[in-house]
Amino acid sequence: MPKKLSSQSWLDQDGVAAWIFLAPALILLGIFLLWPIAYLFYLSFTSGSFTATGIQWVGGRNYLRLLNNPDFWQVLWNTIYFTLATVFPSLVIPLILAVLLNQSVALQGLLRTAYFIPSITSLVAVGLGFRWLFQNQGPVNSFLTFTDLAPIPWLNSTIWAMPVLILLSIWKQLGFNMVIFLAGLQAIPQVRYEAAELDGANGVAKFWHVTLPGLRPTLVFATVTTAIFTLRSFEQVYIITGGGPLNSTNLLVHYIYQEAFARFDFGYAAAAATVLLAITLLLVYVQLKVWGEQGEG
Repeated sequence: MPKKLSSQSWLDQDGVAAWIFLAPALILLGIFLLWPIAYLFYLSFTSGSFTATGIQWVGGRNYLRLLNNPDFWQVLWNTIYFTLATVFPSLVIPLILAVLLNQSVALQGLLRTAYFIPSITSLVAVGLGFRWLFQNQGPVNSFLTFTDLAPIPWLNSTIWAMPVLILLSIWKQLGFNMVIFLAGLQAIPQVRYEAAELDGANGVAKFWHVTLPGLRPTLVFATVTTAIFTLRSFEQVYIITGGGPLNSTNLLVHYIYQEAFARFDFGYAAAAATVLLAITLLLVYVQLKVWGEQGEG
């Protein structure tokens, strides 16, 4: 009789086959993701540019420059303010719309499409549109003048320029989050709502005790993806304000772009980009931590 292969040998063969099939994806992942991250980390410890002079190793000098640069701290604060002010409305408004659209309403399909259109619209085109709306002689100020209110220099004000960017980002993110929440709502078993009704729960009680707990994984995903989307915001700053006035709307990604491609200080820009990467990885860790706790529960 032929000798029976042991289970260990079958595992070895399956492992080899798995590595063979995974190798192309792992190679591409290493070339286009892991290597750029490693090279970015290396650049953050250097100075110079990609010219004949080359680059020189400077150790942690770029990170010390970041810590001692008031412009960086202002940009970091702008980014935190912009992210916090964008994430909360970008979750609450789509959640309310998703709950309403999940009910049997007229023109439900048309409304879903209308709300999702901003997510597939070019951010450059949207930025130009918002710049036209909020310019000094634009439609928004014309409406304020028509209602006997004083016009506001939206894009020239250190107070009002950032809210314009926040409004654009909320409007842009609204449709995507609404679709995510709609999918999460449809995954909640209907029997939970029926049981709540038998217990005498009204609409508000069903929302707090059935809908929100059922949407918890969806909320975690939407929160993290929205935060990452806002952290990497660049186009709206570049198109509408250019980081001004007085650096009041400059965000971290736009700041990195300026340092790398306007001042050609690639080492310093790489250090700032590494800080942004660390913040992003922290968000991913929080997401995985929360998902792990959900799985254990």
